[in-house]
Amino acid sequence: MNIALTIVRLRWALTWATLRKSVWQTVAYILAVIVAVVTVVGTAMAAWSIGGLDGMPAGGVLPSDYGTFAVTRGFVVIAGTVIMLATIFTQFMVFGDGSSMSLKKFALYGIPDRQLQVGLLLSGMCGLPAITGMLSFMVWTLSYRRMGAAVVITSLISAIFAVFTIISLSKLLFALLGSLVTSKRGKAMFYMVTVLGFVMLCQLPNIIVNSDAIHDATPAERGAGLRAVADIASWTPFGAAFQLPFDAARANLPALAGHLLVLAATWTVCFAGCLWCLHHERRITGAASRTMTIAGLGAFQHMPDSVSGAVSARLITYLKRDPRQAMLFVMPLFFVVIFAVQAHGESLAIWPSLITAGWLLAIAESNGIAYDGRGFTMEAIAGVPGVKDRIGRVRIYVGIALVYLLVMGCALLAITGDWTHPVRRTFALLFWALGIAVALCGIGLAEVTSTVFLYPVASMDKPFSSPQGRAVAQGFFPFIYLIGTFALLLPTGVVASILAIVGVIGSMFWILIPVALVNGIGMLALGTWLGGKLLDARMLSIVETLDSFASLQH
Repeated sequence: MNIALTIVRLRWALTWATLRKSVWQTVAYILAVIVAVVTVVGTAMAAWSIGGLDGMPAGGVLPSDYGTFAVTRGFVVIAGTVIMLATIFTQFMVFGDGSSMSLKKFALYGIPDRQLQVGLLLSGMCGLPAITGMLSFMVWTLSYRRMGAAVVITSLISAIFAVFTIISLSKLLFALLGSLVTSKRGKAMFYMVTVLGFVMLCQLPNIIVNSDAIHDATPAERGAGLRAVADIASWTPFGAAFQLPFDAARANLPALAGHLLVLAATWTVCFAGCLWCLHHERRITGAASRTMTIAGLGAFQHMPDSVSGAVSARLITYLKRDPRQAMLFVMPLFFVVIFAVQAHGESLAIWPSLITAGWLLAIAESNGIAYDGRGFTMEAIAGVPGVKDRIGRVRIYVGIALVYLLVMGCALLAITGDWTHPVRRTFALLFWALGIAVALCGIGLAEVTSTVFLYPVASMDKPFSSPQGRAVAQGFFPFIYLIGTFALLLPTGVVASILAIVGVIGSMFWILIPVALVNGIGMLALGTWLGGKLLDARMLSIVETLDSFASLQH
């Protein structure tokens, strides 16, 4: 137990050391604490309000199973299952496995595997996200305050069980990924499937709510569907912990024991699986890996023979091999499919997906220098002018955005048939122009933010890892790009507001097409120039920062 407590103290020591080293990390952590407090307080307020309604009579088939608490039970079990799945997916994509607190980092210290695994699990339970989750689930007990003392006590205990299950499953998935998926291509494919799965999970409630089956169903049928989904979820590792208070409410001891057995089995499998992965890695360490030889100059022979051309060629080479950034070029197409599913035959509901596509294309470039890593050091040594570097990167991203949105726009015109209707065709051109404008503004802003607001990223070989103490920055800094991109479209918004005030926007909305394009081109030029100047001024500081980031990936 002393070893486990030492590992917990080590986790917080690394976190505090990171905060003392970086002012931005401290600011981001303070914001994370504020978000955590707001989350807990908001959950408590919602639970108190729902607790005053849980005695209301429910309609349909629900009361026969759980009486007046049937609706609450269905909502809690299903919502808890979704929250647990979403948390695990988010851990994969955004925060990753803490590379400073992984099993590999302790390989040289001779710590028994079981004690080491227990220590890592406890350290995960003591992090800010886990503490926030436990407190949020605990204050949710306020919604059960009228159901008896046994339910309240069971709910408090189940909050700890739920968070422990999330951490156990996350540890197992990371261990399996690191042990079984060893090739770069395999990791890239797994990363893409994970991200697409997460987006589908987030959009699934909207798709279900907007489906015709829900609208045509009777209240009794909806109640039966809710009960069936909750029953199934309650016997999975994702929903069992949330079912425990309701087993206590019904004094159903066999069901309570069954759900506890599901949780215990899950923890046991996860613990044993992590130990097996550790042993498996030790057996295969040092095995020969496949190598690949590429003939010719690759992308360099297709780019201009100039400084900016060399930067462009290097960027293309990185993008082709980097699973962390490749996903962003698949995501917009996925959003088009989601928009189409929810459109119910209304083509005008599909065209905004072009704006979403342009918005997401350059999100990785907003931290592009960090993705380059120490490869950027050669540019600093060679004395590459900042503007030349920015032009080289802009050339590639603008080319990708234009081709991507052009092909997507033509495909949507053919699929929806809007090319045959003059007004709808003009609307389509407007959304296409807005998509291009958003993409250009985003690229221009990214050329600035990537020189100032750098945050560490996982290494290319380990796309699911994350340095200890830096997860807050990874979650906070991208919002500068996401929010700032639309702020740069303010000129277009002003023109649209003027047309609306005058009352001619219905007949003259086509004016926004050239305005949006000029807006995007102007912000792109401004961002390229300003980003180049900032890069020249901060070149040495950026190299030092990249060295610090690289040290966190080992």
